[in-house]
Amino acid sequence: MNWNACAGLALLALCVCGAARAEPAEGQLKLIVWPGYAERGQTDLRYDWVTPFERETGCKVSVRVALNSDEMVNLMNQGGFDLVSASGDASLRLIFARKVAALDPARVPGWEQIEPRLRQGSGLQVAGATYGVPFVWGANMLLYDSRQFRQAPGWSAVFEPQTLADGQPSQGRVQMHRGPMAIAEAALYLMKQRPALGIVDPYELSPTQYAQVLALLRQQRNWVWQYWQDPEQQVHDFRQQTLALSTGWGYTARALQRQGISVRAVIPREGATGWVDSWMLHSQAAHPVCAYQWMAYTLRPRVQAMVAEWYGANPANAQACALRGPAGESVCDDSQHKRFADLHFWRTPQANCASQPRCVPYATWAKDYARIVAGR
Repeated sequence: MNWNACAGLALLALCVCGAARAEPAEGQLKLIVWPGYAERGQTDLRYDWVTPFERETGCKVSVRVALNSDEMVNLMNQGGFDLVSASGDASLRLIFARKVAALDPARVPGWEQIEPRLRQGSGLQVAGATYGVPFVWGANMLLYDSRQFRQAPGWSAVFEPQTLADGQPSQGRVQMHRGPMAIAEAALYLMKQRPALGIVDPYELSPTQYAQVLALLRQQRNWVWQYWQDPEQQVHDFRQQTLALSTGWGYTARALQRQGISVRAVIPREGATGWVDSWMLHSQAAHPVCAYQWMAYTLRPRVQAMVAEWYGANPANAQACALRGPAGESVCDDSQHKRFADLHFWRTPQANCASQPRCVPYATWAKDYARIVAGR
């Protein structure tokens, strides 16, 4: 089904009618978000969930887009924002730095509709308090050009040189995510390939295990073409056929498939890392009422379906899976739901960890991965 803009707006009008305002709103809301998380219909009129929220609540939304978790943490440290769509590699940093406030789930209608495994995530629950409202989630999949791989590849295609279907080597045609969480992907690969290392959690690495993971990534640096950060650039690279394989998100896969590009996405048999993006409230938020209204609003099934279809993510509210978005597409990826137990969701690595006497912390991950990307 292909809806026009008017139909899309009519649908969303149904989604926002009849809401009650228990408290007077402050009239403003300042967000830090990943690209595509606060759409006004400027790219496609069918995808606008910000304007109806503003009409309903009187909260004028301003948006600051960030391309990585470190940027989000830095912006939250600066202050002046109300909410951030934080991933698991940022959440504990924000909590321990006291940059985010504990939340009252009772003030968030729809909280009980969130997938329980997301609500209870270790990056959101600390000392019995809740610090985040899950928004959307997804796997960090392998995206591959189906003309170059006769069958779906595993992680070895990323970490070991390959000969592609055209007879050419994979060197210079592979991308890797530009972020410290790529270390967890390498750790997951070694956890399956070299069990003698004793890795049981890709986010909890002893110094010895960590050294082996870094050695793999330094070796990989010899054939990785580039490290991606902007998914739009990744779409461009696949479209230009300069890229055969990359780690990536559902957003990229869906954008390429809509354009008829022969790129598929797979969760390898070894499993994958994943992400849960959650709304977290700044500890000094100037507009907490508008913030709570936004968190509740974005959990509504119709809004969740719209966001999920637009971004290529899975909705946190499982009730949205029964719906379709404005383009008529299914909004839940069955393959990801079936492999949920095989996903290792991003977490901030801590020195004090459960599986080891001592683990390598996030600050070291960030420093060392930056050196690898720079070729050092």
